[in-house]
Amino acid sequence: MNLKSLAEALGLSQTTVSRALNGYPEVSEATRKRVEEAAVRFGYRPNSRAKGLATGRAMLIGQVIPTSTQHEMVNPVFGDFVAGASQNLAQHGYDMLLTRVPGDDEGKVYREFRARGAVDGVIIQAPDVKDDRIALLNRIGLPFIVHGRSTGVTEPYSWVDVNNTQAFRRATEFLLQLGHRRIALINGLERMDFAFRRRKGYIQALENAGLSADPQLMCTDEMTEQFGYMKTRRMLAFEDPPTAFLCASMISAVGIRRALQEAQLVMGRDVSVIIHDDDLSYLRNGEEIPIFTATRSSVRHAGEVLADALMQLISDPDHPPINQLLEAQLVVGSSTGPAPLKAARLPS
Repeated sequence: MNLKSLAEALGLSQTTVSRALNGYPEVSEATRKRVEEAAVRFGYRPNSRAKGLATGRAMLIGQVIPTSTQHEMVNPVFGDFVAGASQNLAQHGYDMLLTRVPGDDEGKVYREFRARGAVDGVIIQAPDVKDDRIALLNRIGLPFIVHGRSTGVTEPYSWVDVNNTQAFRRATEFLLQLGHRRIALINGLERMDFAFRRRKGYIQALENAGLSADPQLMCTDEMTEQFGYMKTRRMLAFEDPPTAFLCASMISAVGIRRALQEAQLVMGRDVSVIIHDDDLSYLRNGEEIPIFTATRSSVRHAGEVLADALMQLISDPDHPPINQLLEAQLVVGSSTGPAPLKAARLPS
């Protein structure tokens, strides 16, 4: 259905319908509500190109994907985030533009976006500790919001993040309460802020219990299944192996589970595992009973929240930075249990 057909179905002029959908103040609230309800009922979506010509906006939100992090494009976490963000952006008539560039060209792309008016705002994914993209975007004046935060950046900026430090502190405390003392951390790349904060929470919990973090039990890399598998195999061969694993990703946890099965160890009895679960659409953590005990926070919901915040920043250039911290929920599954009297290990 196009604008003309929608207007005819409502018995209104195309101008009135267009103004109602674009939030013009001269349209009454009753008319606006009637038009919006009809647009949903008939499946009408404004043409973003036409809307852009009318408003002087590009009606596009940019995301720049450096080739150094191109794995993000096939990561189900990224896919769920984009699904949530694009759904809410579409409600405002916006489309999403994904641009893949060499890592050292990322700043150049943002400057070109600004100079050409190619996008109305950008989303920053996977921020590093002391991420220099934030200062650049503040300097050139392009509206932006960060999915995550950047430790070490002191200037104001907008972000939506999960409380990673609290989540991993609570998960570690839960394992300590079960009697575990040798707890391994299978983490993401710790130059990235989320992984840095997760390690911080893990170490805080250990120190609060009077324990020192063992460097041999902490590893960091891209969160692949193979990474989880190989590190678990290596640690199980230690003279004093871990009795529990805290894992930053469902994907790496699949590798942990494979390693335990090969070693004929029962997860939750011989070795406990806690993961971070982004509540993914296509990688579910069980149904009624979770497979893994997990710190759960929906990345799709984070995308929805972030998109709404970015729309506020674009519609009001003087809006102060928006900061939203989402809390993760600790859900208990079948992967955790009391620490065994004797740690299970692979034969040498």
